[in-house]
Amino acid sequence: MTNGSSTKTPRSGGFLLAISLLLGFGIGTSQGQASLGTVIGFAVGMVLLAAVWLVDRRR
Repeated sequence: MTNGSSTKTPRSGGFLLAISLLLGFGIGTSQGQASLGTVIGFAVGMVLLAAVWLVDRRR
């Protein structure tokens, strides 16, 4: 039931960050550069996290 007020539930990008870290580590390990893969995965995850935050902020 709704009481007439429109509440917007914020979205979370933590899942994207976690997946990016795991994929970065996995790909980095397969290339012999696990640390570099983790750092790149973290950077990609932060970009995706910021994108989700910006989109959610405009809602």
